[in-house]
Amino acid sequence: MTALAALMKAINALNRLVGNTFMWLSVGIVLVCFWVVVERYLFANTRLWMQDLYPWLNGVMFTAVAGYGLYRNDHVRVDIFFRPASTLRKAWMDLLGVAIFLMPFAAVVWIYSFTFVERSIGLLEGSANPGGMPGLFVLKSFILVFAALIGLQGIAMAIRSILIIAGREDLVPEDYRYQYETENA
Repeated sequence: MTALAALMKAINALNRLVGNTFMWLSVGIVLVCFWVVVERYLFANTRLWMQDLYPWLNGVMFTAVAGYGLYRNDHVRVDIFFRPASTLRKAWMDLLGVAIFLMPFAAVVWIYSFTFVERSIGLLEGSANPGGMPGLFVLKSFILVFAALIGLQGIAMAIRSILIIAGREDLVPEDYRYQYETENA
């Protein structure tokens, strides 16, 4: 059980590192988008590569931080069932959700996008816009990063559930335990 707990902590640390690093792309997205607007309306100029850059940064950021969102429980849930549930019931719901939905989804994304990404890398694919950004293959590679990071976080979620079901919640770090929110009337 301690080995499982160590694996869960390592996965959580990886997704925290990736999430805390890539969330800073939001600042770059805002700055690039702002500059594109300033250039267009104040200087009557446009650079196609910059118009490609901010949606690409947006795509990279959101695919890279998806595992971090799972780690923080910022993903969509059916709270009407999950919120009032006991810790044990939450663990069972998470374990089933990971096994039935999350892991198959991550596997399908990986399997179906692998050839797509591989082809893009082989072609060193760039923007379809003349004068656009080179390196579209880097952006497309983040589809695989997305699948890997959510798959890994799914493993961490399953381990947390297994530890709780086995009565070893003491091995789950405090910041990764189920939190109870009280509603103020």
